[in-house]
Amino acid sequence: MYFCGMSKSVKVSSEIGRLRRLLVHSPDSGLGKVVPSKAQDWLFEDIVHLDTIRKKEYDFYTKILLYFLDPEKIRGKLAAIDAEENNRKFYKPGDEQFFRSDSVVELQWLLADILSDHEIKLKLVASVCAIEACSYETQKELQKLPAVQLAKTFISGTLNDDKMLFAPIPNFIFTRDIGIVINNFILLNKPAKKARTREALLAKYIFFNHPLFVEYQQNIIELPDTFHHFLLPRDGDDKKVTLEGGDVMVVSKDHLLVGVSERTSMEAAHQVIKVLFEKNVVKKITIVKIPKKRDYMHIDTVFTQVKRNVWVMLGVFSKKSIKHEDADAVQRILEGNKKEDKLKIIQFRKKDIEKPEYFDNLEDLLTDISTNDLNCSEKVGFIYSGNNEFPFDAREQWTDSCNLLALKEGVVLGYDRNDKTMEAFKENGFAVIHAHELVEELENGRIDPDEIENTLILMPSAELSRARGGFHCMSMPLLRDEI
Repeated sequence: MYFCGMSKSVKVSSEIGRLRRLLVHSPDSGLGKVVPSKAQDWLFEDIVHLDTIRKKEYDFYTKILLYFLDPEKIRGKLAAIDAEENNRKFYKPGDEQFFRSDSVVELQWLLADILSDHEIKLKLVASVCAIEACSYETQKELQKLPAVQLAKTFISGTLNDDKMLFAPIPNFIFTRDIGIVINNFILLNKPAKKARTREALLAKYIFFNHPLFVEYQQNIIELPDTFHHFLLPRDGDDKKVTLEGGDVMVVSKDHLLVGVSERTSMEAAHQVIKVLFEKNVVKKITIVKIPKKRDYMHIDTVFTQVKRNVWVMLGVFSKKSIKHEDADAVQRILEGNKKEDKLKIIQFRKKDIEKPEYFDNLEDLLTDISTNDLNCSEKVGFIYSGNNEFPFDAREQWTDSCNLLALKEGVVLGYDRNDKTMEAFKENGFAVIHAHELVEELENGRIDPDEIENTLILMPSAELSRARGGFHCMSMPLLRDEI
């Protein structure tokens, strides 16, 4: 069992507290089976090269996480781990030599753990076969598989690396979307797209059955569907309850942000407010409604937090842009009527829910969070995608310039391809270091993770960025220090 005898703490009350434990999933063989004709159905913009995404990109993510969260697994051992004859066994969740960290927690191993229980195995096999319309023979075949192999098959869709039983779930690497920890509660998602149905099912079984979460069973929250939801139109109805973790941010222990976007519906936001206030999980919830565009997808693609008083964001949602300060009078009037592009921000307080507060733009909201929620006395600063220069702002937002993961306050992971955003970080006093260089310095002991401050870590990204998700997406924090 993965977590035998260890502390099982699960608590997140900020976006920037020192990260101590997170849930990840290493790129599996299913990513290498995405074909052009199905890419967009499976929520990919392009097909990716599997070996590159693993060896030259995601492996560096794993290394950085281990040096910061579980250094005993890697420090002083890197040459042996990366030796060619080892064939990446350290990084493969299905291999006996996989690192199996208690802090960098692999989703596939949690799944394998629960599948060692025969009753759970039978139920989950039946459930997966039902949603994937498998034959009875296939169901019987799956029931005979060992737990580790079955977990791999559920995720990749492939039996023995050659026989495909059902479609892969390539978005499983984006663990943020399966659920989110809010203080010591776990809010499960309800995916908007059919391609992610199996993800949600596997995640539900893990959270309700794995020993890591056994102390939190009463704190797992599932949103109910709207009454008679099955009678509603198939598309375009905000009364459907769809929620993904990229639209949920825990900015303080009392304050939650919920995005309404292409993937999260207004009805889901309504249900979140209702249930979290009823359970006294938070005292304040702000709804951030963004345009339903593929460009944005979730709120964490347009802004994330770097420090108490520093945020990275897309300039199109800034005060200056929304007020059309660079436009002439006619242009300002005409563009002000483009309702479909309008940002809407509404803040609800549990103690006075019928008197919400409204914000015109993201900068005002984020400044309010830094000043009033986080008691920050320093001036609040903003780093803009593409350094707020067109067309670089839009281009780099598309490749996740705003989708950063904070390992600790002021130390964030981002893609190396977003050059103008990198310049903006430097102009705002941040050091910039590439992952290749940082790994070497960490391994040789020349840099101590505890001493790194105000740093953007650049991660290789030629293939990962094609999947349309950054490191904020590729992480589900389970435990952060309080700030």
